[in-house]
Amino acid sequence: MDSDVLSVGDVELLIHEVRGIRIILDEDIAALYEVETRQLVRAVQRNVARFPDDFMFRLSQDEFDELRTALGRTGQHGGRRKAPYAFTEHGVAMLSGVLRSDRAIQANVLVVRAFVRMRTVILAHRELVARIDELENRYDTQFSIVFDAIRQLMLPPAPARNTIGFTPPDD
Repeated sequence: MDSDVLSVGDVELLIHEVRGIRIILDEDIAALYEVETRQLVRAVQRNVARFPDDFMFRLSQDEFDELRTALGRTGQHGGRRKAPYAFTEHGVAMLSGVLRSDRAIQANVLVVRAFVRMRTVILAHRELVARIDELENRYDTQFSIVFDAIRQLMLPPAPARNTIGFTPPDD
C-alpha cells in the first residue's frame, strides 16, 4: 500500500467491531506497516507488557470465523493456524513504540486518525438520535410520521442482494 494514496477513509474500512469494541486485525495493521504479520506479532510478543487485554486480545475462533464470513474473506493459502490478534485504538497507539520505521509511523498516524474520526461520527449520531427523540416527545403525534421517516433515512442502506436463478427480462 502506498502511503500517498492511502487515506483515513481507507483505514476506516479495516476497523471492525468485536465484543462491542472497535478493533483492527493484526494482518491489516501488518499490511499497512508493510511488514509480515508474523514480524508484527513477534514484536508485540517481545513487548507483551505494553499490551494489556484492553489494548490487544486474540479473537476466539468463533469470533474470527464470524468476522471472516461478514467480510467475505476466505482462508487464503490454507488459512491461519490461530485466530488473529485484535488491536484497539490504544493498542495501535502503543504499536508506535514497538515498530519505529517511517512507514509504521505514517500508518500509525492514519489508523489513530481513523479511530478518532469514527468515534466523532458515532458521538454525533448519538446526539442526533437524542435530539430527534426529544423533539418527538415535545410535539404531538401528528409529527410521528416525520420522525419515523427521519429514522428510516438514518439507517444504513441494505446491502444489494444478487438474485439466484433466472430473471426474466422486463418487457
